[in-house]
Amino acid sequence: MLNVILTFGSFSLVSFAHYFYCYFVSMNFTFVDFLTLFGALGFFIYGMKVMSEGIQRTAGSKLRDILSSMTKNRYLGVFTGFLITCLVQSSSATTVMVVSFANAGLLSLVESIGVIMGANIGTTITAWLIAFFGFKVKISAFALPIIAIGFPLMFAKKSTLRSLSEVLIGFALLFLGLDALKSSVPDLNQNPEVLEFLNGFTGYGILTTILFVAVGTVVTIVVQSSSAAMALTLTLLFNQVITFEIAAAMVLGENIGTTITANLAAIIANVHAKRAARAHLIFNVVGVIWLILIFPWFLDFIAYLWGPAQDFLAQIISDIGNSEAELKLSLFHSVFNVINTLIMIGFIPLIARIVTKVVPSKGGEDEEYHLEYISNATMINTEGSILEAKKEVVKFGAMVAKMTSFVPELLVETDKKKFKKKVERIEKYEQITDNIESEIGVYLAKVSEGELNERSSLQIRAMLSIANDLETIGDINNSMGKVLQRKMESKIYFIPKQRENLLEMFKLLNVALDIMQKNLSNGLQGKFLVEAEEAEKAINKFRNQLKEDHLKSIEKGKYKFDSGMIYTDLFAAIESIGDRIISISEAACGKIS
Repeated sequence: MLNVILTFGSFSLVSFAHYFYCYFVSMNFTFVDFLTLFGALGFFIYGMKVMSEGIQRTAGSKLRDILSSMTKNRYLGVFTGFLITCLVQSSSATTVMVVSFANAGLLSLVESIGVIMGANIGTTITAWLIAFFGFKVKISAFALPIIAIGFPLMFAKKSTLRSLSEVLIGFALLFLGLDALKSSVPDLNQNPEVLEFLNGFTGYGILTTILFVAVGTVVTIVVQSSSAAMALTLTLLFNQVITFEIAAAMVLGENIGTTITANLAAIIANVHAKRAARAHLIFNVVGVIWLILIFPWFLDFIAYLWGPAQDFLAQIISDIGNSEAELKLSLFHSVFNVINTLIMIGFIPLIARIVTKVVPSKGGEDEEYHLEYISNATMINTEGSILEAKKEVVKFGAMVAKMTSFVPELLVETDKKKFKKKVERIEKYEQITDNIESEIGVYLAKVSEGELNERSSLQIRAMLSIANDLETIGDINNSMGKVLQRKMESKIYFIPKQRENLLEMFKLLNVALDIMQKNLSNGLQGKFLVEAEEAEKAINKFRNQLKEDHLKSIEKGKYKFDSGMIYTDLFAAIESIGDRIISISEAACGKIS
Protein backbone atom coordinates (compact mmCIF):
# COMPACT_ATOMS: atom_id res chain seq x y z
CA MET A 1 0.00 0.00 0.00
CA LEU A 2 2.85 2.37 0.89
CA ASN A 3 4.49 1.70 -2.48
CA VAL A 4 1.25 2.58 -4.24
CA ILE A 5 0.98 5.86 -2.30
CA LEU A 6 4.60 6.80 -3.01
CA THR A 7 4.23 5.92 -6.67
CA PHE A 8 1.03 7.93 -6.87
CA GLY A 9 2.65 10.95 -5.22
CA SER A 10 5.70 10.80 -7.46
CA PHE A 11 3.53 10.36 -10.53
CA SER A 12 1.38 13.30 -9.45
CA LEU A 13 4.30 15.74 -9.34
CA VAL A 14 5.60 14.72 -12.79
CA SER A 15 2.12 14.68 -14.27
CA PHE A 16 1.17 18.07 -12.90
CA ALA A 17 4.33 19.59 -14.37
CA HIS A 18 3.47 17.91 -17.69
CA TYR A 19 -0.14 19.07 -17.36
CA PHE A 20 0.76 22.72 -16.92
CA TYR A 21 3.03 22.55 -19.94
CA CYS A 22 0.38 20.87 -22.08
CA TYR A 23 -2.44 23.07 -20.90
CA PHE A 24 -0.82 26.47 -21.00
CA VAL A 25 1.78 26.00 -23.76
CA SER A 26 0.53 23.38 -26.19
CA MET A 27 -3.07 24.62 -25.92
CA ASN A 28 -2.00 28.28 -26.12
CA PHE A 29 -4.12 28.98 -23.05
CA THR A 30 -3.06 32.56 -22.39
CA PHE A 31 -3.53 34.75 -19.32
CA VAL A 32 -6.41 36.50 -21.08
CA ASP A 33 -8.06 33.10 -21.62
CA PHE A 34 -7.69 32.39 -17.92
CA LEU A 35 -9.27 35.74 -17.02
CA THR A 36 -12.10 35.00 -19.46
CA LEU A 37 -12.77 31.65 -17.76
CA PHE A 38 -12.62 33.20 -14.29
CA GLY A 39 -14.80 36.11 -15.40
CA ALA A 40 -17.42 33.71 -16.79
CA LEU A 41 -17.47 31.95 -13.42
CA GLY A 42 -17.89 35.32 -11.68
CA PHE A 43 -20.71 36.13 -14.11
CA PHE A 44 -22.51 32.95 -13.03
CA ILE A 45 -21.95 33.60 -9.30
CA TYR A 46 -23.21 37.18 -9.60
CA GLY A 47 -26.36 36.03 -11.38
CA MET A 48 -26.97 33.44 -8.65
CA LYS A 49 -26.48 36.09 -5.95
CA VAL A 50 -28.86 38.62 -7.55
CA MET A 51 -31.54 35.98 -8.12
CA SER A 52 -31.27 34.54 -4.59
CA GLU A 53 -31.41 37.96 -2.91
CA GLY A 54 -34.39 38.94 -5.05
CA ILE A 55 -36.29 35.79 -4.04
CA GLN A 56 -35.52 36.43 -0.37
CA ARG A 57 -36.82 40.00 -0.59
CA THR A 58 -39.93 38.91 -2.48
CA ALA A 59 -40.90 36.20 -0.01
CA GLY A 60 -38.81 37.07 3.06
CA SER A 61 -41.64 37.23 5.63
CA LYS A 62 -43.21 34.03 4.28
CA LEU A 63 -39.89 32.22 4.50
CA ARG A 64 -39.55 33.31 8.13
CA ASP A 65 -43.07 32.05 8.83
CA ILE A 66 -42.14 28.69 7.29
CA LEU A 67 -39.00 28.47 9.43
CA SER A 68 -40.78 29.36 12.66
CA SER A 69 -43.80 27.08 12.14
CA MET A 70 -42.39 24.01 10.38
CA THR A 71 -39.40 23.03 12.52
CA LYS A 72 -41.13 21.39 15.45
CA ASN A 73 -38.98 18.27 15.07
CA ARG A 74 -35.89 17.21 13.12
CA TYR A 75 -37.89 15.58 10.30
CA LEU A 76 -39.98 18.69 9.66
CA GLY A 77 -36.74 20.65 9.94
CA VAL A 78 -35.17 18.65 7.10
CA PHE A 79 -38.22 19.21 4.90
CA THR A 80 -38.24 22.91 5.77
CA GLY A 81 -34.56 23.28 4.86
CA PHE A 82 -35.16 21.49 1.57
CA LEU A 83 -38.21 23.62 0.73
CA ILE A 84 -36.60 26.99 1.51
CA THR A 85 -33.37 26.15 -0.34
CA CYS A 86 -35.40 25.11 -3.39
CA LEU A 87 -37.14 28.48 -3.24
CA VAL A 88 -34.12 30.74 -2.69
CA GLN A 89 -31.63 28.57 -4.64
CA SER A 90 -28.93 29.09 -2.02
CA SER A 91 -28.06 26.79 0.85
CA SER A 92 -25.91 29.59 2.29
CA ALA A 93 -28.93 31.92 2.45
CA THR A 94 -30.92 29.20 4.22
CA THR A 95 -28.10 28.64 6.71
CA VAL A 96 -27.93 32.38 7.46
CA MET A 97 -31.67 32.46 8.16
CA VAL A 98 -31.33 29.40 10.39
CA VAL A 99 -28.53 31.01 12.41
CA SER A 100 -30.57 34.21 12.74
CA PHE A 101 -33.54 32.31 14.17
CA ALA A 102 -31.32 30.19 16.43
CA ASN A 103 -29.79 33.39 17.83
CA ALA A 104 -33.25 34.75 18.52
CA GLY A 105 -34.17 31.58 20.40
CA LEU A 106 -36.85 30.52 17.89
CA LEU A 107 -34.93 27.42 16.78
CA SER A 108 -33.04 24.96 18.94
CA LEU A 109 -29.67 23.64 17.82
CA VAL A 110 -31.25 20.25 17.01
CA GLU A 111 -33.89 21.91 14.83
CA SER A 112 -31.22 24.05 13.18
CA ILE A 113 -29.14 21.00 12.24
CA GLY A 114 -32.22 19.39 10.68
CA VAL A 115 -32.85 22.46 8.54
CA ILE A 116 -29.20 22.52 7.41
CA MET A 117 -29.44 18.86 6.38
CA GLY A 118 -32.53 19.68 4.34
CA ALA A 119 -30.66 22.60 2.76
CA ASN A 120 -28.03 20.12 1.57
CA ILE A 121 -30.72 18.23 -0.34
CA GLY A 122 -32.31 21.44 -1.61
CA THR A 123 -29.07 22.69 -3.12
CA THR A 124 -29.00 19.65 -5.46
CA ILE A 125 -31.94 21.22 -7.32
CA THR A 126 -29.47 23.76 -8.72
CA ALA A 127 -27.59 20.96 -10.48
CA TRP A 128 -30.83 19.67 -12.03
CA LEU A 129 -31.75 23.16 -13.26
CA ILE A 130 -28.33 23.62 -14.85
CA ALA A 131 -28.38 20.15 -16.40
CA PHE A 132 -31.91 20.63 -17.76
CA PHE A 133 -31.76 24.21 -19.00
CA GLY A 134 -28.08 25.04 -19.21
CA PHE A 135 -27.05 22.24 -21.56
CA LYS A 136 -30.27 21.05 -23.17
CA VAL A 137 -32.26 24.25 -23.63
CA LYS A 138 -30.60 27.32 -25.13
CA ILE A 139 -31.97 29.47 -22.34
CA SER A 140 -29.24 32.06 -22.96
CA ALA A 141 -31.17 32.96 -26.14
CA PHE A 142 -34.08 34.02 -23.90
CA ALA A 143 -31.86 35.86 -21.40
CA LEU A 144 -32.08 39.30 -22.98
CA PRO A 145 -35.89 39.15 -23.39
CA ILE A 146 -36.12 38.12 -19.72
CA ILE A 147 -33.96 41.13 -18.75
CA ALA A 148 -36.19 43.31 -20.95
CA ILE A 149 -39.19 42.19 -18.88
CA GLY A 150 -37.41 42.60 -15.55
CA PHE A 151 -35.71 45.94 -16.19
CA PRO A 152 -38.84 48.19 -16.13
CA LEU A 153 -39.89 46.57 -12.84
CA MET A 154 -36.75 48.02 -11.21
CA PHE A 155 -38.48 51.42 -11.25
CA ALA A 156 -41.80 50.24 -9.80
CA LYS A 157 -43.11 51.87 -6.62
CA LYS A 158 -43.89 48.54 -4.96
CA SER A 159 -40.86 46.90 -3.35
CA THR A 160 -42.24 43.46 -4.27
CA LEU A 161 -42.10 44.30 -7.99
CA ARG A 162 -38.57 45.68 -7.62
CA SER A 163 -37.53 42.43 -5.94
CA LEU A 164 -39.21 40.44 -8.71
CA SER A 165 -37.09 42.35 -11.24
CA GLU A 166 -33.98 41.15 -9.39
CA VAL A 167 -35.23 37.57 -9.61
CA LEU A 168 -35.75 37.80 -13.38
CA ILE A 169 -32.51 39.66 -14.12
CA GLY A 170 -30.52 37.35 -11.81
CA PHE A 171 -32.00 34.29 -13.54
CA ALA A 172 -30.99 35.66 -16.94
CA LEU A 173 -27.49 36.61 -15.78
CA LEU A 174 -27.00 33.17 -14.24
CA PHE A 175 -27.54 31.37 -17.54
CA LEU A 176 -25.64 33.97 -19.54
CA GLY A 177 -22.76 33.27 -17.20
CA LEU A 178 -23.16 29.53 -17.70
CA ASP A 179 -23.15 29.99 -21.47
CA ALA A 180 -19.96 32.08 -21.18
CA LEU A 181 -18.47 29.38 -18.97
CA LYS A 182 -19.13 26.69 -21.58
CA SER A 183 -17.48 28.84 -24.25
CA SER A 184 -14.44 29.58 -22.06
CA VAL A 185 -13.48 25.93 -21.49
CA PRO A 186 -10.84 24.99 -24.15
CA ASP A 187 -11.70 22.57 -26.95
CA LEU A 188 -10.13 19.20 -26.17
CA ASN A 189 -10.71 17.65 -29.59
CA GLN A 190 -7.55 19.37 -30.77
CA ASN A 191 -5.72 18.89 -27.45
CA PRO A 192 -5.84 15.25 -26.26
CA GLU A 193 -2.87 15.86 -23.92
CA VAL A 194 -5.17 16.92 -21.07
CA LEU A 195 -7.20 13.72 -21.31
CA GLU A 196 -3.97 11.73 -21.22
CA PHE A 197 -3.02 13.61 -18.06
CA LEU A 198 -6.32 12.87 -16.33
CA ASN A 199 -6.34 9.23 -17.44
CA GLY A 200 -3.03 8.84 -15.65
CA PHE A 201 -4.83 9.20 -12.31
CA THR A 202 -7.62 6.69 -12.89
CA GLY A 203 -5.79 3.52 -11.96
CA TYR A 204 -5.22 4.08 -8.25
CA GLY A 205 -8.62 3.19 -6.78
CA ILE A 206 -9.50 5.02 -3.59
CA LEU A 207 -6.48 7.33 -3.94
CA THR A 208 -7.88 8.62 -7.23
CA THR A 209 -11.21 9.34 -5.55
CA ILE A 210 -9.53 11.13 -2.64
CA LEU A 211 -7.44 13.26 -5.04
CA PHE A 212 -10.45 14.55 -6.95
CA VAL A 213 -12.47 14.99 -3.74
CA ALA A 214 -9.63 17.30 -2.70
CA VAL A 215 -9.78 19.06 -6.09
CA GLY A 216 -13.54 19.65 -5.68
CA THR A 217 -12.99 20.98 -2.14
CA VAL A 218 -10.31 23.44 -3.28
CA VAL A 219 -12.39 24.63 -6.25
CA THR A 220 -15.36 25.35 -3.97
CA ILE A 221 -13.19 27.25 -1.49
CA VAL A 222 -11.66 29.30 -4.32
CA VAL A 223 -14.97 30.27 -5.95
CA GLN A 224 -16.78 30.55 -2.58
CA SER A 225 -19.92 28.87 -3.94
CA SER A 226 -20.90 25.21 -4.14
CA SER A 227 -23.42 26.08 -6.90
CA ALA A 228 -20.68 27.72 -8.97
CA ALA A 229 -18.34 24.78 -8.36
CA MET A 230 -21.12 22.40 -9.43
CA ALA A 231 -21.72 24.48 -12.58
CA LEU A 232 -18.01 24.31 -13.40
CA THR A 233 -17.96 20.52 -12.84
CA LEU A 234 -21.00 20.03 -15.07
CA THR A 235 -19.40 22.22 -17.74
CA LEU A 236 -16.17 20.20 -17.65
CA LEU A 237 -18.20 17.00 -17.90
CA PHE A 238 -20.29 18.40 -20.75
CA ASN A 239 -17.12 19.31 -22.68
CA GLN A 240 -15.67 15.85 -21.88
CA VAL A 241 -12.70 17.33 -20.03
CA ILE A 242 -13.37 14.93 -17.12
CA THR A 243 -15.02 11.53 -16.85
CA PHE A 244 -18.18 10.84 -14.87
CA GLU A 245 -16.18 9.14 -12.09
CA ILE A 246 -13.93 12.18 -11.67
CA ALA A 247 -16.92 14.53 -11.73
CA ALA A 248 -18.67 12.47 -9.03
CA ALA A 249 -15.58 12.62 -6.80
CA MET A 250 -15.36 16.38 -7.34
CA VAL A 251 -19.02 16.74 -6.31
CA LEU A 252 -18.17 15.04 -3.01
CA GLY A 253 -15.35 17.52 -2.51
CA GLU A 254 -17.73 20.39 -3.22
CA ASN A 255 -19.93 19.14 -0.37
CA ILE A 256 -16.96 19.54 1.96
CA GLY A 257 -15.80 22.81 0.40
CA THR A 258 -19.09 24.56 1.03
CA THR A 259 -18.84 23.74 4.77
CA ILE A 260 -15.26 25.02 4.99
CA THR A 261 -16.27 28.40 3.60
CA ALA A 262 -19.09 28.52 6.16
CA ASN A 263 -16.64 27.70 8.98
CA LEU A 264 -14.24 30.40 7.80
CA ALA A 265 -17.09 32.90 7.82
CA ALA A 266 -18.11 31.74 11.33
CA ILE A 267 -14.68 32.52 12.81
CA ILE A 268 -15.81 36.07 13.60
CA ALA A 269 -19.44 35.14 14.23
CA ASN A 270 -21.30 34.23 17.42
CA VAL A 271 -21.47 30.91 19.23
CA HIS A 272 -24.64 29.75 17.42
CA ALA A 273 -23.17 30.44 13.99
CA LYS A 274 -20.04 28.51 14.95
CA ARG A 275 -22.06 25.52 16.18
CA ALA A 276 -24.21 25.46 13.04
CA ALA A 277 -21.09 25.63 10.86
CA ARG A 278 -19.38 22.81 12.80
CA ALA A 279 -22.52 20.65 12.57
CA HIS A 280 -22.63 21.23 8.81
CA LEU A 281 -18.96 20.23 8.56
CA ILE A 282 -19.42 17.04 10.60
CA PHE A 283 -22.51 16.04 8.61
CA ASN A 284 -20.86 16.48 5.21
CA VAL A 285 -17.40 15.14 6.05
CA VAL A 286 -18.80 11.96 7.62
CA GLY A 287 -21.03 11.51 4.57
CA VAL A 288 -18.12 11.89 2.16
CA ILE A 289 -15.95 9.47 4.17
CA TRP A 290 -18.46 6.60 4.10
CA LEU A 291 -19.15 7.17 0.39
CA ILE A 292 -15.44 7.15 -0.51
CA LEU A 293 -15.18 3.72 1.11
CA ILE A 294 -17.93 2.31 -1.12
CA PHE A 295 -17.44 4.63 -4.10
CA PRO A 296 -17.24 2.00 -6.93
CA TRP A 297 -20.33 0.17 -5.65
CA PHE A 298 -22.24 3.42 -5.23
CA LEU A 299 -21.51 4.34 -8.85
CA ASP A 300 -22.89 0.94 -9.86
CA PHE A 301 -25.99 1.73 -7.80
CA ILE A 302 -26.39 5.07 -9.65
CA ALA A 303 -26.00 3.24 -12.98
CA TYR A 304 -28.77 0.88 -11.84
CA LEU A 305 -31.04 3.82 -10.92
CA TRP A 306 -30.24 5.66 -14.15
CA GLY A 307 -32.31 3.22 -16.24
CA PRO A 308 -35.73 4.03 -14.75
CA ALA A 309 -34.65 7.66 -14.15
CA GLN A 310 -33.81 8.01 -17.83
CA ASP A 311 -37.25 6.66 -18.79
CA PHE A 312 -38.90 9.15 -16.43
CA LEU A 313 -36.85 12.10 -17.73
CA ALA A 314 -37.63 11.12 -21.31
CA GLN A 315 -41.28 11.80 -20.53
CA ILE A 316 -40.34 15.34 -19.52
CA ILE A 317 -37.91 16.13 -22.34
CA SER A 318 -38.21 14.25 -25.61
CA ASP A 319 -34.47 13.91 -26.25
CA ILE A 320 -31.91 13.77 -23.43
CA GLY A 321 -29.10 13.62 -25.99
CA ASN A 322 -25.83 15.22 -24.93
CA SER A 323 -27.17 16.04 -21.46
CA GLU A 324 -27.20 12.39 -20.31
CA ALA A 325 -23.93 12.58 -18.33
CA GLU A 326 -24.92 15.88 -16.67
CA LEU A 327 -28.34 14.56 -15.65
CA LYS A 328 -26.75 11.39 -14.34
CA LEU A 329 -24.33 13.47 -12.23
CA SER A 330 -27.29 15.44 -10.87
CA LEU A 331 -28.89 12.12 -9.92
CA PHE A 332 -25.67 11.10 -8.13
CA HIS A 333 -25.64 14.41 -6.25
CA SER A 334 -29.27 14.10 -5.12
CA VAL A 335 -29.17 10.40 -4.20
CA PHE A 336 -26.01 10.86 -2.12
CA ASN A 337 -27.42 13.81 -0.15
CA VAL A 338 -30.78 12.10 0.42
CA ILE A 339 -29.17 8.86 1.65
CA ASN A 340 -26.65 10.74 3.79
CA THR A 341 -29.47 12.70 5.41
CA LEU A 342 -31.50 9.54 6.07
CA ILE A 343 -28.45 7.97 7.73
CA MET A 344 -27.42 11.03 9.76
CA ILE A 345 -30.85 12.28 10.83
CA GLY A 346 -30.89 9.81 13.71
CA PHE A 347 -27.59 11.22 14.96
CA ILE A 348 -28.72 14.87 15.11
CA PRO A 349 -28.89 14.93 18.96
CA LEU A 350 -25.38 13.43 19.10
CA ILE A 351 -24.05 16.00 16.60
CA ALA A 352 -25.68 18.75 18.68
CA ARG A 353 -23.93 17.51 21.85
CA ILE A 354 -20.59 17.29 20.05
CA VAL A 355 -20.70 20.81 18.59
CA THR A 356 -21.95 22.23 21.91
CA LYS A 357 -18.93 20.69 23.61
CA VAL A 358 -16.52 21.75 20.84
CA VAL A 359 -17.90 25.32 20.77
CA PRO A 360 -18.90 26.17 24.37
CA SER A 361 -20.77 29.36 25.17
CA LYS A 362 -18.64 32.26 26.32
CA GLY A 363 -21.34 33.28 28.75
CA GLY A 364 -21.95 31.95 32.25
CA GLU A 365 -18.83 31.58 34.30
CA ASP A 366 -16.62 32.69 31.43
CA GLU A 367 -16.19 36.35 32.26
CA GLU A 368 -14.49 37.26 28.99
CA TYR A 369 -17.18 39.19 27.16
CA HIS A 370 -18.42 38.15 23.72
CA LEU A 371 -21.71 38.95 22.04
CA GLU A 372 -23.55 35.64 21.95
CA TYR A 373 -26.77 36.35 20.07
CA ILE A 374 -25.99 39.14 17.63
CA SER A 375 -23.31 39.70 15.01
CA ASN A 376 -23.02 41.60 11.74
CA ALA A 377 -22.70 38.31 9.83
CA THR A 378 -26.23 37.20 10.73
CA MET A 379 -28.17 40.45 10.27
CA ILE A 380 -30.40 39.58 7.34
CA ASN A 381 -33.67 41.35 8.12
CA THR A 382 -35.05 43.88 10.57
CA GLU A 383 -37.45 41.47 12.25
CA GLY A 384 -34.85 38.77 12.84
CA SER A 385 -32.27 41.31 13.99
CA ILE A 386 -34.62 42.79 16.60
CA LEU A 387 -35.32 39.30 17.95
CA GLU A 388 -31.57 38.67 18.25
CA ALA A 389 -31.00 42.01 20.00
CA LYS A 390 -33.79 41.23 22.50
CA LYS A 391 -32.02 37.99 23.39
CA GLU A 392 -28.76 39.87 23.95
CA VAL A 393 -30.53 42.45 26.15
CA VAL A 394 -31.96 39.63 28.29
CA LYS A 395 -28.45 38.21 28.69
CA PHE A 396 -27.19 41.72 29.56
CA GLY A 397 -29.84 42.04 32.27
CA ALA A 398 -28.90 38.68 33.80
CA MET A 399 -25.22 39.66 33.82
CA VAL A 400 -25.91 43.00 35.55
CA ALA A 401 -28.07 41.21 38.16
CA LYS A 402 -25.19 38.83 38.80
CA MET A 403 -22.77 41.76 39.12
CA THR A 404 -25.10 43.45 41.65
CA SER A 405 -24.94 40.33 43.84
CA PHE A 406 -21.17 40.81 44.20
CA VAL A 407 -21.48 44.10 46.13
CA PRO A 408 -23.16 42.81 49.34
CA GLU A 409 -20.41 40.18 49.55
CA LEU A 410 -17.97 43.04 50.25
CA LEU A 411 -20.00 44.02 53.34
CA VAL A 412 -19.22 40.73 55.07
CA GLU A 413 -15.78 39.89 53.61
CA THR A 414 -12.92 40.28 56.13
CA ASP A 415 -10.04 38.63 54.24
CA LYS A 416 -8.10 41.41 52.48
CA LYS A 417 -6.92 39.28 49.53
CA LYS A 418 -10.41 37.92 48.85
CA PHE A 419 -11.84 41.41 49.25
CA LYS A 420 -9.40 42.80 46.67
CA LYS A 421 -10.25 40.04 44.15
CA LYS A 422 -13.96 40.73 44.54
CA VAL A 423 -13.46 44.46 43.96
CA GLU A 424 -11.39 43.67 40.84
CA ARG A 425 -14.17 41.35 39.60
CA ILE A 426 -16.70 44.19 39.95
CA GLU A 427 -14.37 46.53 38.02
CA LYS A 428 -14.02 43.91 35.26
CA TYR A 429 -17.79 43.56 35.00
CA GLU A 430 -18.13 47.33 34.78
CA GLN A 431 -15.85 47.34 31.73
CA ILE A 432 -17.94 44.53 30.24
CA THR A 433 -21.17 46.52 30.71
CA ASP A 434 -19.58 49.44 28.85
CA ASN A 435 -18.67 47.14 25.94
CA ILE A 436 -22.10 45.54 25.81
CA GLU A 437 -23.97 48.85 25.76
CA SER A 438 -21.66 50.14 23.03
CA GLU A 439 -21.96 47.06 20.80
CA ILE A 440 -25.73 46.71 21.23
CA GLY A 441 -26.07 50.42 20.41
CA VAL A 442 -23.98 50.08 17.24
CA TYR A 443 -25.93 46.99 16.19
CA LEU A 444 -29.33 48.61 16.73
CA ALA A 445 -28.16 51.71 14.85
CA LYS A 446 -27.45 49.47 11.83
CA VAL A 447 -30.87 47.85 12.18
CA SER A 448 -32.45 51.32 12.25
CA GLU A 449 -30.95 52.04 8.83
CA GLY A 450 -33.52 49.69 7.31
CA GLU A 451 -37.23 50.31 6.86
CA LEU A 452 -38.95 50.25 10.27
CA ASN A 453 -42.61 50.14 11.16
CA GLU A 454 -43.88 51.92 14.27
CA ARG A 455 -43.71 48.79 16.43
CA SER A 456 -40.12 47.99 15.44
CA SER A 457 -39.06 51.60 16.03
CA LEU A 458 -40.57 51.51 19.53
CA GLN A 459 -38.81 48.25 20.34
CA ILE A 460 -35.43 49.62 19.25
CA ARG A 461 -35.91 52.76 21.37
CA ALA A 462 -36.86 50.57 24.33
CA MET A 463 -33.76 48.39 23.95
CA LEU A 464 -31.45 51.40 23.66
CA SER A 465 -33.01 52.85 26.84
CA ILE A 466 -32.70 49.52 28.67
CA ALA A 467 -29.06 49.04 27.61
CA ASN A 468 -28.23 52.54 28.88
CA ASP A 469 -29.89 51.88 32.25
CA LEU A 470 -28.16 48.52 32.64
CA GLU A 471 -24.79 50.13 31.92
CA THR A 472 -25.57 52.82 34.53
CA ILE A 473 -26.34 50.11 37.11
CA GLY A 474 -22.91 48.66 36.32
CA ASP A 475 -21.33 52.08 36.98
CA ILE A 476 -23.17 52.42 40.32
CA ASN A 477 -22.09 48.94 41.42
CA ASN A 478 -18.49 49.81 40.57
CA SER A 479 -18.75 53.06 42.54
CA MET A 480 -20.07 51.16 45.60
CA GLY A 481 -17.19 48.71 45.29
CA LYS A 482 -14.67 51.57 45.33
CA VAL A 483 -16.41 53.20 48.32
CA LEU A 484 -16.21 49.95 50.28
CA GLN A 485 -12.58 49.53 49.25
CA ARG A 486 -11.73 52.98 50.65
CA LYS A 487 -13.65 52.06 53.79
CA MET A 488 -11.48 48.98 54.33
CA GLU A 489 -8.22 50.75 53.48
CA SER A 490 -9.10 53.59 55.88
CA LYS A 491 -10.12 51.07 58.58
CA ILE A 492 -13.59 52.54 58.91
CA TYR A 493 -16.09 50.09 60.43
CA PHE A 494 -19.86 49.72 60.38
CA ILE A 495 -21.79 48.80 63.46
CA PRO A 496 -23.82 45.54 63.01
CA LYS A 497 -27.08 47.48 62.55
CA GLN A 498 -25.68 49.45 59.59
CA ARG A 499 -24.48 46.27 57.89
CA GLU A 500 -27.80 44.52 58.52
CA ASN A 501 -29.77 47.45 57.09
CA LEU A 502 -27.69 47.54 53.91
CA LEU A 503 -27.98 43.76 53.44
CA GLU A 504 -31.75 44.03 53.92
CA MET A 505 -31.91 46.75 51.28
CA PHE A 506 -29.94 44.57 48.87
CA LYS A 507 -32.55 41.82 49.43
CA LEU A 508 -35.28 44.24 48.33
CA LEU A 509 -33.11 45.17 45.36
CA ASN A 510 -32.78 41.49 44.39
CA VAL A 511 -36.58 41.17 44.36
CA ALA A 512 -36.76 44.12 41.96
CA LEU A 513 -34.00 42.62 39.80
CA ASP A 514 -35.86 39.30 39.58
CA ILE A 515 -39.02 41.09 38.41
CA MET A 516 -36.95 43.11 35.91
CA GLN A 517 -35.54 39.91 34.42
CA LYS A 518 -39.04 38.46 34.14
CA ASN A 519 -40.07 41.53 32.16
CA LEU A 520 -37.01 41.29 29.91
CA SER A 521 -37.34 37.52 29.39
CA ASN A 522 -40.97 37.91 28.31
CA GLY A 523 -39.91 39.20 24.88
CA LEU A 524 -39.99 42.79 26.21
CA GLN A 525 -43.77 42.47 26.55
CA GLY A 526 -43.61 43.52 30.22
CA LYS A 527 -46.45 41.72 31.99
CA PHE A 528 -45.10 42.39 35.48
CA LEU A 529 -45.12 46.20 35.66
CA VAL A 530 -47.39 46.35 38.74
CA GLU A 531 -45.06 44.02 40.64
CA ALA A 532 -42.07 46.10 39.51
CA GLU A 533 -43.71 49.30 40.80
CA GLU A 534 -44.46 47.68 44.18
CA ALA A 535 -40.85 46.48 44.47
CA GLU A 536 -39.58 49.99 43.69
CA LYS A 537 -41.91 51.52 46.29
CA ALA A 538 -40.60 49.05 48.90
CA ILE A 539 -37.01 50.14 48.16
CA ASN A 540 -37.93 53.84 48.41
CA LYS A 541 -39.85 53.29 51.64
CA PHE A 542 -36.94 51.43 53.24
CA ARG A 543 -34.49 54.12 52.01
CA ASN A 544 -36.61 56.84 53.61
CA GLN A 545 -36.73 54.88 56.85
CA LEU A 546 -32.94 54.42 56.82
CA LYS A 547 -32.43 58.11 56.10
CA GLU A 548 -34.64 59.11 59.04
CA ASP A 549 -33.01 56.59 61.41
CA HIS A 550 -29.57 57.67 60.20
CA LEU A 551 -30.13 61.32 61.14
CA LYS A 552 -31.33 60.29 64.61
CA SER A 553 -28.32 57.99 65.08
CA ILE A 554 -25.93 60.80 64.11
CA GLU A 555 -27.55 63.09 66.68
CA LYS A 556 -27.21 60.43 69.37
CA GLY A 557 -23.60 59.68 68.35
CA LYS A 558 -24.20 55.96 67.76
CA TYR A 559 -21.47 55.86 65.11
CA LYS A 560 -18.74 58.09 63.71
CA PHE A 561 -19.34 60.74 61.07
CA ASP A 562 -17.06 59.13 58.42
CA SER A 563 -18.82 55.77 58.84
CA GLY A 564 -22.16 57.57 58.52
CA MET A 565 -21.13 59.28 55.27
CA ILE A 566 -20.21 55.97 53.63
CA TYR A 567 -23.41 54.42 54.96
CA THR A 568 -25.47 57.25 53.44
CA ASP A 569 -23.71 56.98 50.09
CA LEU A 570 -24.39 53.24 49.93
CA PHE A 571 -28.12 53.23 50.64
CA ALA A 572 -28.56 56.20 48.31
CA ALA A 573 -26.71 54.26 45.58
CA ILE A 574 -28.89 51.18 46.14
CA GLU A 575 -32.02 53.35 45.83
CA SER A 576 -30.58 54.82 42.62
CA ILE A 577 -30.23 51.29 41.19
CA GLY A 578 -33.88 50.73 42.12
CA ASP A 579 -34.83 53.78 40.05
CA ARG A 580 -32.97 52.37 37.04
CA ILE A 581 -34.63 48.98 37.49
CA ILE A 582 -38.15 50.42 37.38
CA SER A 583 -37.12 52.45 34.32
CA ILE A 584 -36.04 49.19 32.62
CA SER A 585 -39.32 47.44 33.48
CA GLU A 586 -41.30 50.42 32.15
CA ALA A 587 -39.32 50.37 28.89
CA ALA A 588 -39.96 46.63 28.61
CA CYS A 589 -43.67 47.45 28.86
CA GLY A 590 -43.44 50.06 26.11
CA LYS A 591 -43.54 53.05 28.48
CA ILE A 592 -40.61 55.15 27.24
CA SER A 593 -40.35 58.91 26.93
